Amino acid sequence: MKSERILLVDDDAEMRLSTTQALDLAGLEVEPLPSAEPALDLVNFGFRGVVVTDIRMPEMDGLTLMNRIHDIDPEIPVILVTGHGDIQLAVSAMREGAYDFVEKPFSGSQLAEIVARALEYRRVVLENRVLRAAAGQADDLETRLVGRSNTMVDLRRRIRTIGPTDADVLIIGETGVGKEVVARALHDLSPRARKPFIAINCAALPANLIESELFGHEAGAFPGAMRPRYGKFEYAQGGTILLDEIGSMPIDLQGKFLRVVQDRIITRLGSNEACALDVRFLATSRQPLEAEVEKGLFRADLLYRLNVATLHVPPLSARREDVQLLFTKLVQEAAARHRREPVAVPPQLLEEIANRPWPGNVRELRNAADRHALGIPLQPAESREAPQRLADRVAAFERETIIATLSAHGGKLKPVYETLGLSRKTLYEKMQKYGIDKSQLGMAHEDADE
Repeated sequence: MKSERILLVDDDAEMRLSTTQALDLAGLEVEPLPSAEPALDLVNFGFRGVVVTDIRMPEMDGLTLMNRIHDIDPEIPVILVTGHGDIQLAVSAMREGAYDFVEKPFSGSQLAEIVARALEYRRVVLENRVLRAAAGQADDLETRLVGRSNTMVDLRRRIRTIGPTDADVLIIGETGVGKEVVARALHDLSPRARKPFIAINCAALPANLIESELFGHEAGAFPGAMRPRYGKFEYAQGGTILLDEIGSMPIDLQGKFLRVVQDRIITRLGSNEACALDVRFLATSRQPLEAEVEKGLFRADLLYRLNVATLHVPPLSARREDVQLLFTKLVQEAAARHRREPVAVPPQLLEEIANRPWPGNVRELRNAADRHALGIPLQPAESREAPQRLADRVAAFERETIIATLSAHGGKLKPVYETLGLSRKTLYEKMQKYGIDKSQLGMAHEDADE
């Protein structure tokens, strides 16, 4: 395939030229590179090709290049070219993930055969990813984030798009909607999946220890600091950091954290030595942070740095059609967890579940599913009569439709009233009538049409 290519990395110009010609004769597309650094700019999670690299090179050697490539995608085949004295090194590298190695001097046909096998391997890897994704299995999002509503389909699509990138992401949603599930999915879909995922609850960190917890400290940095300590940022090196409820971070610490996000550099307390940080930042908030910025409680420049991409996780009230399916799944999960036989969910209970408000969202629904799996009936405070009067049913339908449409359009009002065939004034009146507050749904307020 014309899109498949071989990156050939070798600092020896003559060897690079002869190897390129040999692979060209075998009908392979080759991009010769004199050093390792340019190769890192050309590989990514969807790279269609293989890398052939000499082990012995100045600046970055072939083994370091292999490890850097596998940080991006561990399933990119890397073929090592070795001298006679490097055989043991190459064998050891294969245990660490090298696809194969070839010893100098080698024939062009020998290398072409190895490269052809590696290309076939890479082709199968990429095809399997596509097939499993189409079946909802590759990233397991269909299981993690259950729902057939438009808002959930769109959320899964955006996670699949953003996950494999290195972009920082801000995740907005009410308590209990599954913001951490979304964060873990983004991590697992990224090239950092095999590296640490460190979740930090900004609201739970002691104010007097928060800086030490995040940045670490040297011995003697403050009373009681008897020995040096890594902070959580350093523990996440190469991986992902989730800052849960970042709006709770003290304003004075936000300035120091801004430098970390901008420069990916940290300095431990009591030290003058900067440490490079290779991490991806994800952050969650129960409400849009623009309101906190207006109140002077959150730095605008930090917000702009964090929300390279923003994901809104809808509440159950915005995807009412998913509640029954989700409850049934949670009941079966609870039964398996508690080592019980599969538990039936009667239709009348499903109808009652579908009509309940669920202010605690998925977390509250999961607790109810656990109790049902254990044979404990829903408490009276947890259930309510389904609306009986036609007017009540119509009002409930109108409210849910408006919320779902708002969520589908990211809170933008113009496409909502155009989609629903309402005037702008009528939409405002209905939102006021049904108590629909966009800030409570994880959407920013808008005074003007977009």
